[in-house]
Amino acid sequence: MSFERGIRLVSLACVAALLAVPTYAHHSFAMFDNTRSTTLHGKVAAYQWTNPHAYLEIDADDGKGGTKHYTMEMTSPNMLSRGGWSSRTVKPGDIVTAVMSPLRDGQSGGLLLELTLPNGKKMLPGVPNAQRYKITS
Repeated sequence: MSFERGIRLVSLACVAALLAVPTYAHHSFAMFDNTRSTTLHGKVAAYQWTNPHAYLEIDADDGKGGTKHYTMEMTSPNMLSRGGWSSRTVKPGDIVTAVMSPLRDGQSGGLLLELTLPNGKKMLPGVPNAQRYKITS
């Protein structure tokens, strides 16, 4: 291999490496209605401590004597752990109260804004730009 060809290959490899660096973009929270909130009381069905976002699923009282399943998105486990959360903060079967910013499309889910644990402790999930979300209920 010639010297010039080697330089070109090394240069190309460097450019490829630079392009492969992950960007720090993040998806939008526009799918959540930040003008109101919904409060749910019910039983934890699942708690997913996963990247890039954790999720909390609750079977909540529907106000008609039954239950309705809700899935709430949370921030990353890294951000949650800074606020005192761990993979064992909640477990299936726990009775909790959750405040969420609901999905704009009306489906049963939202962005978790606050969680009251069975022992009464309130946990904040570290929502980016939390001041933009109004707690109305």
